[in-house]
Amino acid sequence: HKRNFTSHCKIPEPQLAYAVIFGCIMVLGLPLNAVSLWILLRRHSLKSPNVVFMINLAVSDLLLIIALPLRIYSHATGTWTFNPVVCKIANLLLYMNIRTSSIFITFLSVDRLLAVVYPLRSRRVRTASNAMKAAALAWLTVLLINITAVVNLSRDSNKYTESFCFIRGPDKQDLPLIELIPHIAIFQLVLLVTLLTVNVVSTFLVSWTLHKHLSDCVRVNNKVNVLLLYVMNLMIFTVCFLPWTVGLFISGLHTYLLCLATANCCLDPLLYYFSLDTRGVKPSQFYLFELFPTYITSSPKQSRRGSCLFTCFTSFSYFL
Repeated sequence: HKRNFTSHCKIPEPQLAYAVIFGCIMVLGLPLNAVSLWILLRRHSLKSPNVVFMINLAVSDLLLIIALPLRIYSHATGTWTFNPVVCKIANLLLYMNIRTSSIFITFLSVDRLLAVVYPLRSRRVRTASNAMKAAALAWLTVLLINITAVVNLSRDSNKYTESFCFIRGPDKQDLPLIELIPHIAIFQLVLLVTLLTVNVVSTFLVSWTLHKHLSDCVRVNNKVNVLLLYVMNLMIFTVCFLPWTVGLFISGLHTYLLCLATANCCLDPLLYYFSLDTRGVKPSQFYLFELFPTYITSSPKQSRRGSCLFTCFTSFSYFL
Protein backbone atom coordinates (compact mmCIF):
# COMPACT_ATOMS: atom_id res chain seq x y z
CA HIS A 1 0.00 0.00 0.00
CA LYS A 2 2.86 2.35 0.84
CA ARG A 3 4.53 1.68 -2.52
CA ASN A 4 1.29 2.32 -4.42
CA PHE A 5 0.85 5.60 -2.55
CA THR A 6 4.35 6.89 -3.10
CA SER A 7 4.37 5.85 -6.75
CA HIS A 8 1.45 8.16 -7.51
CA CYS A 9 2.62 11.06 -5.36
CA LYS A 10 5.46 13.43 -5.79
CA ILE A 11 8.23 12.66 -3.33
CA PRO A 12 9.49 15.83 -1.61
CA GLU A 13 12.75 17.20 -2.93
CA PRO A 14 15.66 18.20 -0.68
CA GLN A 15 15.42 21.71 0.69
CA LEU A 16 19.04 22.59 1.31
CA ALA A 17 18.33 26.22 2.19
CA TYR A 18 16.17 25.20 5.14
CA ALA A 19 18.72 22.58 6.17
CA VAL A 20 21.41 25.27 6.29
CA ILE A 21 19.18 27.68 8.25
CA PHE A 22 18.26 25.09 10.85
CA GLY A 23 21.90 24.05 11.01
CA CYS A 24 22.99 27.61 11.75
CA ILE A 25 20.33 27.90 14.45
CA MET A 26 21.59 24.69 16.05
CA VAL A 27 25.26 25.71 15.89
CA LEU A 28 24.52 29.08 17.46
CA GLY A 29 21.82 28.07 19.91
CA LEU A 30 23.46 24.98 21.40
CA PRO A 31 26.52 26.62 22.98
CA LEU A 32 24.61 29.76 23.99
CA ASN A 33 21.93 27.86 25.87
CA ALA A 34 24.21 25.13 27.23
CA VAL A 35 26.65 27.62 28.72
CA SER A 36 23.80 29.82 29.93
CA LEU A 37 22.21 26.89 31.73
CA TRP A 38 25.56 25.95 33.26
CA ILE A 39 26.09 29.50 34.51
CA LEU A 40 22.56 29.74 35.91
CA LEU A 41 22.87 26.46 37.78
CA ARG A 42 26.40 27.04 39.04
CA ARG A 43 26.45 30.78 39.78
CA HIS A 44 22.90 31.54 40.84
CA SER A 45 20.58 30.15 43.47
CA LEU A 46 17.16 28.70 42.74
CA LYS A 47 15.81 30.99 45.45
CA SER A 48 15.11 33.65 42.83
CA PRO A 49 11.92 33.30 40.75
CA ASN A 50 13.44 34.86 37.63
CA VAL A 51 16.29 32.32 37.73
CA VAL A 52 13.73 29.51 37.92
CA PHE A 53 12.01 30.84 34.80
CA MET A 54 15.29 31.31 32.96
CA ILE A 55 16.41 27.77 33.73
CA ASN A 56 13.12 26.43 32.37
CA LEU A 57 13.51 28.63 29.29
CA ALA A 58 17.03 27.31 28.67
CA VAL A 59 15.85 23.71 29.08
CA SER A 60 13.04 24.33 26.60
CA ASP A 61 15.51 25.71 24.06
CA LEU A 62 17.90 22.79 24.51
CA LEU A 63 15.08 20.27 23.99
CA LEU A 64 14.32 21.96 20.68
CA ILE A 65 17.97 22.04 19.64
CA ILE A 66 18.56 18.33 20.24
CA ALA A 67 15.74 17.58 17.79
CA LEU A 68 17.05 19.91 15.06
CA PRO A 69 19.48 17.34 13.53
CA LEU A 70 16.47 15.25 12.52
CA ARG A 71 14.87 18.25 10.84
CA ILE A 72 18.16 19.12 9.13
CA TYR A 73 18.48 15.57 7.81
CA SER A 74 14.90 15.54 6.53
CA HIS A 75 15.26 18.82 4.64
CA ALA A 76 18.72 17.96 3.32
CA THR A 77 17.74 14.56 1.92
CA GLY A 78 14.01 14.97 1.26
CA THR A 79 13.35 11.63 2.96
CA TRP A 80 12.41 10.27 6.36
CA THR A 81 13.74 6.82 7.21
CA PHE A 82 13.27 6.81 10.96
CA ASN A 83 10.48 5.38 13.07
CA PRO A 84 7.18 7.34 13.01
CA VAL A 85 7.46 7.73 16.79
CA VAL A 86 10.71 9.65 16.31
CA CYS A 87 8.92 11.99 13.92
CA LYS A 88 6.20 12.65 16.47
CA ILE A 89 8.71 13.32 19.25
CA ALA A 90 10.68 15.74 17.08
CA ASN A 91 7.52 17.67 16.20
CA LEU A 92 6.41 17.58 19.82
CA LEU A 93 9.66 19.18 20.99
CA LEU A 94 9.31 21.93 18.41
CA TYR A 95 5.78 22.87 19.45
CA MET A 96 6.72 22.51 23.10
CA ASN A 97 9.50 25.04 22.67
CA ILE A 98 7.41 27.62 20.84
CA ARG A 99 4.65 27.62 23.44
CA THR A 100 6.69 27.16 26.62
CA SER A 101 9.21 29.80 25.53
CA SER A 102 6.46 32.35 25.02
CA ILE A 103 5.04 31.50 28.44
CA PHE A 104 8.36 31.67 30.31
CA ILE A 105 9.28 34.94 28.59
CA THR A 106 5.97 36.36 29.80
CA PHE A 107 6.66 35.05 33.31
CA LEU A 108 9.95 36.96 33.26
CA SER A 109 8.11 40.11 32.22
CA VAL A 110 5.54 39.76 34.98
CA ASP A 111 8.20 38.98 37.57
CA ARG A 112 10.14 42.13 36.66
CA LEU A 113 6.89 44.12 36.64
CA LEU A 114 6.09 43.03 40.18
CA ALA A 115 9.64 43.75 41.33
CA VAL A 116 9.64 47.30 39.93
CA VAL A 117 6.04 48.47 40.28
CA TYR A 118 4.95 46.52 43.37
CA PRO A 119 8.20 45.69 45.20
CA LEU A 120 6.70 45.33 48.69
CA ARG A 121 3.28 43.89 47.99
CA SER A 122 4.70 41.26 45.64
CA ARG A 123 7.29 39.83 48.02
CA ARG A 124 5.02 36.98 49.10
CA VAL A 125 4.10 36.20 45.51
CA ARG A 126 7.60 36.38 44.00
CA THR A 127 9.00 33.23 45.54
CA ALA A 128 10.93 30.35 44.03
CA SER A 129 8.25 27.96 45.19
CA ASN A 130 5.51 29.80 43.31
CA ALA A 131 7.77 30.09 40.28
CA MET A 132 8.35 26.32 40.25
CA LYS A 133 4.61 25.67 40.54
CA ALA A 134 3.87 28.06 37.66
CA ALA A 135 6.59 26.46 35.52
CA ALA A 136 5.31 22.94 36.25
CA LEU A 137 1.76 23.96 35.36
CA ALA A 138 2.98 25.52 32.11
CA TRP A 139 4.91 22.38 31.12
CA LEU A 140 1.96 20.10 31.90
CA THR A 141 -0.62 22.22 30.07
CA VAL A 142 1.50 22.70 26.97
CA LEU A 143 2.47 19.01 26.92
CA LEU A 144 -1.17 17.91 26.87
CA ILE A 145 -2.07 20.39 24.13
CA ASN A 146 0.92 19.49 21.99
CA ILE A 147 0.39 15.74 22.29
CA THR A 148 -3.10 16.27 20.89
CA ALA A 149 -1.73 18.36 18.02
CA VAL A 150 1.05 15.94 17.10
CA VAL A 151 -1.26 12.91 17.21
CA ASN A 152 -3.75 14.63 14.88
CA LEU A 153 -1.09 15.80 12.44
CA SER A 154 0.55 12.35 12.38
CA ARG A 155 -2.64 10.32 12.21
CA ASP A 156 -1.96 9.07 8.69
CA SER A 157 1.83 9.10 8.89
CA ASN A 158 1.99 5.34 8.37
CA LYS A 159 1.07 5.93 4.72
CA TYR A 160 4.25 7.74 3.87
CA THR A 161 6.70 7.70 6.73
CA GLU A 162 9.61 7.21 4.32
CA SER A 163 9.01 10.56 2.65
CA PHE A 164 6.99 12.78 4.95
CA CYS A 165 7.65 13.91 8.49
CA PHE A 166 8.26 17.63 8.68
CA ILE A 167 6.45 18.04 5.36
CA ARG A 168 2.74 17.26 5.16
CA GLY A 169 1.41 14.65 2.83
CA PRO A 170 0.29 15.75 -0.65
CA ASP A 171 -3.39 15.36 0.24
CA LYS A 172 -3.06 17.99 2.99
CA GLN A 173 -0.22 20.11 1.73
CA ASP A 174 -2.24 23.23 0.91
CA LEU A 175 -4.54 23.15 3.92
CA PRO A 176 -3.98 25.62 6.76
CA LEU A 177 -3.76 24.19 10.25
CA ILE A 178 -7.07 25.83 11.16
CA GLU A 179 -8.80 23.34 8.83
CA LEU A 180 -6.87 20.32 10.08
CA ILE A 181 -7.07 20.83 13.84
CA PRO A 182 -9.07 24.01 14.47
CA HIS A 183 -9.06 23.78 18.27
CA ILE A 184 -5.24 23.76 18.35
CA ALA A 185 -4.95 26.72 15.98
CA ILE A 186 -7.48 28.72 18.00
CA PHE A 187 -5.70 27.83 21.24
CA GLN A 188 -2.39 29.06 19.79
CA LEU A 189 -3.98 32.33 18.65
CA VAL A 190 -5.62 32.96 22.02
CA LEU A 191 -2.41 32.05 23.84
CA LEU A 192 -0.27 34.37 21.73
CA VAL A 193 -2.68 37.31 21.92
CA THR A 194 -2.97 36.91 25.69
CA LEU A 195 0.77 36.66 26.30
CA LEU A 196 1.58 39.48 23.90
CA THR A 197 -0.99 41.71 25.62
CA VAL A 198 0.55 40.94 29.01
CA ASN A 199 4.00 41.85 27.67
CA VAL A 200 2.80 45.11 26.13
CA VAL A 201 0.98 46.16 29.30
CA SER A 202 3.97 45.18 31.44
CA THR A 203 6.29 47.19 29.21
CA PHE A 204 4.09 50.27 29.53
CA LEU A 205 3.72 50.02 33.31
CA VAL A 206 7.41 49.43 33.97
CA SER A 207 8.48 52.21 31.61
CA TRP A 208 5.98 54.59 33.18
CA THR A 209 7.14 53.71 36.70
CA LEU A 210 10.84 54.05 35.93
CA HIS A 211 10.42 57.43 34.29
CA LYS A 212 7.75 59.11 36.40
CA HIS A 213 6.69 57.37 39.57
CA LEU A 214 9.64 55.44 40.92
CA SER A 215 9.67 55.73 44.70
CA ASP A 216 12.86 56.84 46.40
CA CYS A 217 12.78 53.75 48.58
CA VAL A 218 12.92 51.49 45.54
CA ARG A 219 16.34 50.99 43.99
CA VAL A 220 16.71 49.73 40.46
CA ASN A 221 20.36 49.01 39.72
CA ASN A 222 20.13 49.17 35.95
CA LYS A 223 17.10 50.85 34.43
CA VAL A 224 18.45 50.43 30.91
CA ASN A 225 18.69 46.66 31.29
CA VAL A 226 15.17 46.50 32.69
CA LEU A 227 13.77 48.32 29.68
CA LEU A 228 15.91 46.31 27.26
CA LEU A 229 14.44 43.14 28.75
CA TYR A 230 10.99 44.24 27.62
CA VAL A 231 12.27 45.35 24.23
CA MET A 232 13.78 41.90 23.71
CA ASN A 233 10.57 40.21 24.84
CA LEU A 234 8.46 42.16 22.36
CA MET A 235 10.99 41.56 19.58
CA ILE A 236 10.96 37.79 20.14
CA PHE A 237 7.16 37.76 20.11
CA THR A 238 6.79 39.87 16.96
CA VAL A 239 9.65 38.32 14.99
CA CYS A 240 9.45 34.66 16.07
CA PHE A 241 6.05 33.76 17.48
CA LEU A 242 3.59 36.12 15.78
CA PRO A 243 4.42 35.21 12.13
CA TRP A 244 4.25 31.48 12.90
CA THR A 245 0.88 31.87 14.61
CA VAL A 246 -0.55 33.87 11.70
CA GLY A 247 0.79 31.21 9.35
CA LEU A 248 -1.47 28.62 11.00
CA PHE A 249 -4.43 30.34 9.35
CA ILE A 250 -2.88 30.70 5.88
CA SER A 251 -2.93 28.02 3.19
CA GLY A 252 0.21 26.28 2.05
CA LEU A 253 3.48 25.29 3.64
CA HIS A 254 5.44 27.95 5.48
CA THR A 255 8.66 26.35 6.59
CA TYR A 256 10.31 29.76 6.67
CA LEU A 257 7.93 30.74 9.46
CA LEU A 258 9.13 27.73 11.42
CA CYS A 259 12.68 28.97 10.88
CA LEU A 260 11.70 32.28 12.48
CA ALA A 261 9.96 30.53 15.35
CA THR A 262 12.92 28.23 15.94
CA ALA A 263 15.32 31.19 15.98
CA ASN A 264 13.92 32.21 19.37
CA CYS A 265 16.37 29.78 20.98
CA CYS A 266 19.23 32.01 19.77
CA LEU A 267 17.65 35.19 21.14
CA ASP A 268 16.56 33.87 24.52
CA PRO A 269 20.10 33.92 26.03
CA LEU A 270 20.02 37.71 25.73
CA LEU A 271 17.18 37.75 28.23
CA TYR A 272 19.39 36.11 30.85
CA TYR A 273 21.72 39.09 30.77
CA PHE A 274 18.95 41.68 31.01
CA SER A 275 17.00 39.74 33.66
CA LEU A 276 19.78 39.32 36.18
CA ASP A 277 21.08 42.13 38.33
CA THR A 278 24.68 42.58 37.18
CA ARG A 279 25.82 44.75 40.07
CA GLY A 280 28.68 42.97 41.81
CA VAL A 281 28.77 40.09 39.35
CA LYS A 282 32.10 39.16 37.83
CA PRO A 283 32.45 39.73 34.09
CA SER A 284 33.20 36.05 33.58
CA GLN A 285 29.70 35.16 34.70
CA PHE A 286 28.28 36.94 31.68
CA TYR A 287 31.13 36.52 29.23
CA LEU A 288 28.78 35.41 26.48
CA PHE A 289 26.72 38.53 26.80
CA GLU A 290 29.55 41.01 27.00
CA LEU A 291 30.10 40.54 23.30
CA PHE A 292 27.50 43.26 22.99
CA PRO A 293 28.24 47.00 23.25
CA THR A 294 29.51 48.07 26.63
CA TYR A 295 27.16 51.01 26.93
CA ILE A 296 24.44 48.71 28.23
CA THR A 297 26.48 47.85 31.32
CA SER A 298 25.65 49.52 34.59
CA SER A 299 29.15 50.40 35.74
CA PRO A 300 30.97 53.42 34.28
CA LYS A 301 34.23 51.61 34.90
CA GLN A 302 33.02 48.70 32.77
CA SER A 303 31.95 51.04 29.99
CA ARG A 304 35.49 52.41 29.79
CA ARG A 305 37.02 49.01 29.30
CA GLY A 306 38.74 48.02 26.11
CA SER A 307 37.26 46.18 23.21
CA CYS A 308 34.86 43.27 23.39
CA LEU A 309 37.71 40.98 22.37
CA PHE A 310 39.59 41.95 25.51
CA THR A 311 36.50 41.13 27.59
CA CYS A 312 36.28 37.68 26.01
CA PHE A 313 39.94 36.91 26.75
CA THR A 314 39.57 38.20 30.30
CA SER A 315 36.53 36.02 30.85
CA PHE A 316 38.16 32.98 29.29
CA SER A 317 41.22 33.33 31.50
CA TYR A 318 38.99 33.24 34.56
CA PHE A 319 38.02 29.64 33.76
CA LEU A 320 41.67 28.64 33.23
